[in-house]
Amino acid sequence: MSTGQERYQPFFYGPEGRLIQVEYAQEAVGKGSTTVGIRTDNFSLIGSHVRPPRELVDPYDKIFEIDEHVGATGSGYISDMLRLIDELRIESQQYRLTMGTPIDMFTLAKRLGQYIHEYTLYSVRLPASSIILAGADKRGTHLYQVDPSGTFLRGSAFAVGRNSDKALELIIKGYTRDLTVDKAKDLVSSTIEAAVNEKPLLQFGVVESQTGKFKREV
Repeated sequence: MSTGQERYQPFFYGPEGRLIQVEYAQEAVGKGSTTVGIRTDNFSLIGSHVRPPRELVDPYDKIFEIDEHVGATGSGYISDMLRLIDELRIESQQYRLTMGTPIDMFTLAKRLGQYIHEYTLYSVRLPASSIILAGADKRGTHLYQVDPSGTFLRGSAFAVGRNSDKALELIIKGYTRDLTVDKAKDLVSSTIEAAVNEKPLLQFGVVESQTGKFKREV
């Protein structure tokens, strides 16, 4: 006769101590649109492959403004990604109302990570989406990735979605600290094209340190 512990334990942990639900969510992310982020001291740029779910259906937008100084994109289930985008916007608005200033990038990434992490503690389905945040605050430009476990990382380049390992390898090879925005767009375009083996339709978002304002570019 099985106990409640035996019934629920496999949902959380595998034999080697891995979180099974996180691994399933990451597999779903790996089947999504190829999405890339690049950061230098002068700007943070995000770009994503935009593809319709099927023929004769309009594609979803993949670049989102969270606040005037930060934008986001991601890969995975679009419904999950849109829910996380809403959560980011709520966190940003609540911070402004409470503190009277725009939310800093570390706090925003941390709060999204905490929100996602809550899902790992209960018998519920994790959001199958990985988010890349691009923004600027008083400490400069920032690029964060938040994965389905709730882990958030800051860096100069991230790639998620289909063939993300290949995309990240190409970004690393072409990355330099003195990239311009136009050169970064070219690098993202060529990287995603190589990853998906076709000429992709792309959307971009960028925030430059001089203005501190996020702009969508479609």
